[in-house]
Amino acid sequence: MLKQFFILCSGADKPLLDGCSEGEQTKYVGIGATVFFTAVMAFIASAYALFTVFDNIIPALLFGFVWSLLIFNLDRFIVSTIRKRNSFSSEFLQATPRIILAIIIAIVISKPLEIKIFEKEINTVLLKEKNAMALNNKKEVGNYFKSDLDKNKNEIKSLKAEIVNKEKEVNTLYDTYIKEAEGTAGTKKLGKGPVFKEKIAKHDLSKKELDTIRKNNLAKIAVLEKGTKTLQTDLDKKVSETQPIIDGFDGLMARINALNKLPWIPSFFIMLLFLAIETSPIIAKLLSPRGEYDFKLEDLETALKATIEQDKYQRELLIKTSAAMHDKVYADIAEDKKLYDLQRKNATELLEQQSNNFLEKQMKTL
Repeated sequence: MLKQFFILCSGADKPLLDGCSEGEQTKYVGIGATVFFTAVMAFIASAYALFTVFDNIIPALLFGFVWSLLIFNLDRFIVSTIRKRNSFSSEFLQATPRIILAIIIAIVISKPLEIKIFEKEINTVLLKEKNAMALNNKKEVGNYFKSDLDKNKNEIKSLKAEIVNKEKEVNTLYDTYIKEAEGTAGTKKLGKGPVFKEKIAKHDLSKKELDTIRKNNLAKIAVLEKGTKTLQTDLDKKVSETQPIIDGFDGLMARINALNKLPWIPSFFIMLLFLAIETSPIIAKLLSPRGEYDFKLEDLETALKATIEQDKYQRELLIKTSAAMHDKVYADIAEDKKLYDLQRKNATELLEQQSNNFLEKQMKTL
């Protein structure tokens, strides 16, 4: 059962191969097994690749199965259409387009499996890229809110500086009227004279202005600080909203790019392995000598070709002979006197009838 299945996979003519030797059958069983297991590897690779895209096992398995059938059909077609000839160069020339196609298939198959094999290393590369993207994202969002935050900070700083300056002014006036009362400065007269009263009045006025400025500025500072907190909240919210996008940066293309950043030699040899697997049926058929199956197949093809060419020649000869016979028959008929007189009589009657009809039409128009 398994032998018959692999022969089916090889694309060989089963009735023709059944009449061949056991060794010849074994060769095509090996070719068919290679074709089958290449399709199995294609299913595994494509299912994993599509799973990274859809993140769902059902469509991944479904599309992976379809892809493996496509690869199986292509490989079977490639192997079954190669014909063994007497010249290796002509055989290789015939197989060149199929080898190129096999190389493309091998690269497509190997890439998803490379991603799976080097998954841990790829995750490390992706983690570094995600961290860098998170920092850049935070920096960009911070730059977006920076102007508003800096404006609020500068306004708060200016309002606080205004309060501090006014406090310094009040403290200076306080020291002035105290020293005036003590007689250590100003008029240097001990006691609370007119100058003292003038200076304390000026201090009290400045103190009232300080209270007003402090009240107004603290209210403005509270509003600005609230606005700053709102901006900071919006900044953090924006960073939080964009973080899932960065966390989801692990799709197929991201993993392929991460794989390309790893050392290329291991990946290259894995690709060579799949290339060897994919091209092995073709190489095996090119390198193997012409066997019993090839001779029988050539015999059938040449016999069919000879039969078709013979039938074609006979049909062409039949057409030529029939045409010659008809030409001779009609030539003999053309020389028959009775047929000539009959044809002349009929033609004369037809011309007379046409002339009479034309005359009737002309008379009706008058």
